[in-house]
Amino acid sequence: MAPKKLVSKKDRRKCSWRFILDLTHPVEDGILSSENFGQFLKERMKVNGKTGNFGNIVQIEQLKNKIMVTSEKQFSKRYLKYLTKKYLKKNNLRDWLRVVASDKESYELRYFQISQDDEESENED
Repeated sequence: MAPKKLVSKKDRRKCSWRFILDLTHPVEDGILSSENFGQFLKERMKVNGKTGNFGNIVQIEQLKNKIMVTSEKQFSKRYLKYLTKKYLKKNNLRDWLRVVASDKESYELRYFQISQDDEESENED
């Protein structure tokens, strides 16, 4: 029988959660500021039940048009969507922008698709 290999805690690979918020369209149009949104996340995000309690657990990185949230502790992607929607409502952008999951680890801010053909047909009636 082969001896069992003991794995110490240091040898174990740390699990990390990484989520990306893509703000490309609103930032390019000048509607939204990525720096302002990043600051909002830092002020409002809760870790272990307390706001602003990041420590080494959560890091928020601001790239040009993207914000990357990395966490060593389990972190909910849904919570990130909740905070994004809260920011949009606070700045009266919720009527024009929506938060869409573009893949498993990222969200994207998109404009609502309003067809002008429907509005014109309603006006004719």
